[in-house]
Amino acid sequence: MKYYIGIDLGGTNIVAAVVDENYNIVTKSSTKTNRPRPAEAIADDMAAMAIKAVEDAGLTMEQIEWVGVGTPGIANSETGIVEFSGNLGFENTPLADYIRKHIDKPVYVENDANAAAYGEYLAGAAKGAKNAVCITLGTGVGGGIIIDGKIYAGSNFGGAEIGHMVIDMDGPQCTCGRKGCFEVYSSATGLIRMTKEKMEQVPDSKMHAITEERNGKVSARTAFDAMRQGDTAAKEVVDFYIKALAAGITNTINIFQPDILCIGGGVCNEGDPLLLPMKAIVEQENFTRNSPKNAKIVIAELGNDAGLIGAAFLGAARA
Repeated sequence: MKYYIGIDLGGTNIVAAVVDENYNIVTKSSTKTNRPRPAEAIADDMAAMAIKAVEDAGLTMEQIEWVGVGTPGIANSETGIVEFSGNLGFENTPLADYIRKHIDKPVYVENDANAAAYGEYLAGAAKGAKNAVCITLGTGVGGGIIIDGKIYAGSNFGGAEIGHMVIDMDGPQCTCGRKGCFEVYSSATGLIRMTKEKMEQVPDSKMHAITEERNGKVSARTAFDAMRQGDTAAKEVVDFYIKALAAGITNTINIFQPDILCIGGGVCNEGDPLLLPMKAIVEQENFTRNSPKNAKIVIAELGNDAGLIGAAFLGAARA
């Protein structure tokens, strides 16, 4: 049996896993990222978690083939340098070299959304596809693209930024500097913003009572839960969210025509109230709607494990 280390570096947590050749996670180890702090200190903890995961698995480092890392930002997969990551404060950070100071193995570095898409392609919802796109609806909108079984990152390693296609030129400001990005509307952050705006407009909406029951916190679930209680204002929020999501997904399908497009993130837990109307819009609007080989839209299966599994097999992706 062959074993690999996958590390998922996030803004909140560092998670390392030992993954076997059948894509099974053997052990995990995690710690807080504790940003902001020097990149090398973060890399020290990444290596420590990897070593701990190997020990917890009852293995030795000699049994590990390589280390793969999924990180936010622009990750140069050829050099192992994170050229830029605003969330982590990385700029031309030699992340692979930092980790190799502690672990004498090949270290591969890739954007975290690309790693997660590769994980879904290998062992999850996109398994068996030749071409796949994975979209994650979280704090932002992350994208990962697989073409002919390989990660597509563009000539400058900054490809697949699906969240930053504009769907409304006069829309709200995005953190990237543009206005009306897909991310502004379809991320969990965007859904929360739109929910709060509607609550301000409609003081008697059931969204207020739901928020009070949850210690005053508006979440991505608030509008959906109020809609299920028959709240008209909440339904307006949900309908607009679904329309924006469908627009971004239709654009993505029109550009890439993947076999499978999988979407992930907590909002996908809403199930049919989200998926059925969204799919109906996409089926009506996508350019190849009359084709018998239209992209299949599915929910991501691996959750947070997608990035770990994808990262663990980056060495194979580079082969």
